[in-house]
Amino acid sequence: MRIASKRLGKELAELRTKGTPTGVEIIQDDDLQEWKFSLRVLGDSLYHDQVFALRFRFSDQYPLESPEVVFITTDGYKAPVHPHIYSNGHICASILGNEWSPVLNVSSVLLTLQSMLASCKKLEVPPDNESYCKRAPKSPKDSRFVYHDDSV
Repeated sequence: MRIASKRLGKELAELRTKGTPTGVEIIQDDDLQEWKFSLRVLGDSLYHDQVFALRFRFSDQYPLESPEVVFITTDGYKAPVHPHIYSNGHICASILGNEWSPVLNVSSVLLTLQSMLASCKKLEVPPDNESYCKRAPKSPKDSRFVYHDDSV
């Protein structure tokens, strides 16, 4: 956890001093292995005036391995209705899977998710939402998502 702790400490210090991306607030950061954020989509979007919550969990392999990132679906929060977000909060996004790179960080993931929501053209769940949620592993990192580029 030494490399992960060093990197996470640096990222957290930057988030606290330089600030989070616009529309994002830290909800919880008292544990280096799990952080929570509130996320508001900027601009005119299908998610106008909605606030979502995200949980990041970091393994000892971070930043070589992507964090586990999910939309929180408890405590009054709901996952956004989106073609790449399952109703259990799991996110099908390549940067959290096969396109993860150690040069990415928490801020870049937050910005990517904000952008993904802002560019959404239609409020719909993934076509396999019901069956996925019934059989989904606890961690989305244990899922085998198929990523395909579409303009959602």
